[in-house]
Amino acid sequence: MDWTWYLFRFDGRINRALLWQALLIVALLAGLLGVIGQVIHLLNADGSLKLSIKLDFDFGLDDLFKLVDPRTYRSLASFDRTDLILKSSGLSLFLWIFLATAIKRLHDRDRSGWWIVLFFFVPGLFSQFSDLLPDASWVLPFSLAASALWLWGIIELFIVPGTAGHNRFGPDPLADFDDGSASAAPPAKSWDQSREIEIVPPRASPPGGMHVKRGA
Repeated sequence: MDWTWYLFRFDGRINRALLWQALLIVALLAGLLGVIGQVIHLLNADGSLKLSIKLDFDFGLDDLFKLVDPRTYRSLASFDRTDLILKSSGLSLFLWIFLATAIKRLHDRDRSGWWIVLFFFVPGLFSQFSDLLPDASWVLPFSLAASALWLWGIIELFIVPGTAGHNRFGPDPLADFDDGSASAAPPAKSWDQSREIEIVPPRASPPGGMHVKRGA
């Protein structure tokens, strides 16, 4: 598999399994960055000897929506420089991987990549600023709509299978597996009687008739 295309490009299609795999890859990378940050603190003599690994299974999108919240920048003064560098670099990488894999998965569903705006960015922004909205009845429909869009996106990307066969975004990603399984188990060859039996013309001895070919 072309890993550069898989994790960083936006063309083509991938199936559900590859999107789940990308989620696991990002979680492991997030845990690795956390360990690196703790090791750096330890070398600077401002950390403890206890290392912990935190796996993030949401592609780091929670931190993405904090970037557009002015309240986040007020707390940057108290944020450690090492953590800030690791967080920003990791967020950029995770966001790119998420967009590349999620858009290819939407292509597998025969949908445009712009659906990612409705499925994740709109609900994410609403969740980030929901605490600033008034506690009024008119907010409830917007909250329900955001939750419905988020749930729809989860179902589309992670649960529902892709369209069968070729669509406008490329060939079926499962077609290669089907072709491979078919070629691995070829059908059994039937017995061709015309090749195994020959008609022997009558002779003096032995009498003529049908005989099985020698070496058959």
